[in-house]
Amino acid sequence: MRALASLIVLDKYAAQPVYLQIADQLLVLIKNGTIGPGYRLLSSRSLAIALAVHRKTVVRAYEDLTAQGWLQSVRGHGTYVNRQLPIPDSQSFSERPVLNADPNKKAGFALAPAEHLQRTVIKIDTAYHLDDGYPDLRLAPLQELSRAFQTQLRSNHAFGRLGYGDPQGSIRLREVLSDYLNETRGLKTTAGNILITRGTIMGLYLASTALLKPGDTVAVGASGWKAADTNFLQAGAKLVRIPVDEHGILTERLEEICAQQTLRMVYVTSHHHYPTTVALRADRRLALLRLSEKYRFIIFEDDYDYDFHYLNKPLMPLASADHAGMVLYCGSFNKSIAPGIRVGYLAGSENVIASLSLLRRIIDRQGDVVLENAMAELLQLGIIQRHLRKAIRTYRERRDLFCNLLTRHLEDKVSFMIPEGGLAVWTVFDPAIDLKKLAASALKNDIFLNDGSGQSISGAKAHALRLGFASSNAEELEHIVTTLRKII
Repeated sequence: MRALASLIVLDKYAAQPVYLQIADQLLVLIKNGTIGPGYRLLSSRSLAIALAVHRKTVVRAYEDLTAQGWLQSVRGHGTYVNRQLPIPDSQSFSERPVLNADPNKKAGFALAPAEHLQRTVIKIDTAYHLDDGYPDLRLAPLQELSRAFQTQLRSNHAFGRLGYGDPQGSIRLREVLSDYLNETRGLKTTAGNILITRGTIMGLYLASTALLKPGDTVAVGASGWKAADTNFLQAGAKLVRIPVDEHGILTERLEEICAQQTLRMVYVTSHHHYPTTVALRADRRLALLRLSEKYRFIIFEDDYDYDFHYLNKPLMPLASADHAGMVLYCGSFNKSIAPGIRVGYLAGSENVIASLSLLRRIIDRQGDVVLENAMAELLQLGIIQRHLRKAIRTYRERRDLFCNLLTRHLEDKVSFMIPEGGLAVWTVFDPAIDLKKLAASALKNDIFLNDGSGQSISGAKAHALRLGFASSNAEELEHIVTTLRKII
């Protein structure tokens, strides 16, 4: 043991306490079989002398390993390696085959491949950006939100605000949100019809996991949102793609598919189709609802940017005309306020919402009650509504400017339809332009250009991108488009 003590190397200037250094290095000797079960250690005094440390330091190291079950202390006889430990392999530690060179990087067990989960995480840190259609955070009512948040933290009812709450979400937000959705979207909800989520992604995950079985078929647009596809595939569903034209998904083709196979769900972005921004025409809305009632499939209506419509009043969602309980309506404040404000919602029949709440409870327990109540206050005081009215005017001006800039500087390179709403322009590029290289070149000029990684397009791929204009002001848009012209 005196010879083994020479294997213990201490650094008295390290951040780790000396007693832990001793304990950790003894543990390595035990684990690799250098000292086996029943081995008698030096007395604390002798080891302290050998290591030139205080005896109490060694005592604490021994006590630490004893408490963990690695050592045994026998009064009057000394301290031993626990005799109940398994006898290590007869091979010396140095002779054992290396199964994994770096367990921090690669686990020793197998992982099933999941190609559908391999999606790029978008992080924008450039000075300029044409993103996927994000709001301008400089316009968000952050001061008002901060005050409302602080009010919640300072409440006298701390346990109700900061303790465990309802997995379905803050009752105050659900009540206020129910009134808001009924007034602005023509829904007929109560608080029991609403589940608060952390955004559309959580809503998709909950619905996919709870309502789909492996082998179920989900209909999605031929062009669509890759994150939605990912959730359906993760649930084991099969995807069938419906053609999309300038008026949304082709319900005639959907009806043909329904006659041939059973659909469990149809995913639709009815207000501004993702990624093309087109609105689902009124006759197709009615047809979709009729088909849902006839063939009993769920409609998951993702209304991701309902609040931003420029030419007229926004179209009422499918959920407002759902008389059979077939629509699950999903929205969030991520586009209205900021992507980092993770508050979204699902609206549907009470029994469905209750079922999804049970699932939500085992993956997240509950949301941020303080934030949810703060959002309720902003809705109740009309702050969000005033923010949206101001934002709509600003974004409409930016949309017009951006479309003029595209026409003036890139007329021979791009084509597009001016969108009636939303925060992005669906822009078709000259086929000769390599969009990946264009995005890479833009990045070198401190411009983030959405490269279409979030889009899911089957068949003949459109040579097009969603170019988000809303998050950039007039000067920034001018700089971006003129720079892209130079790059092209």
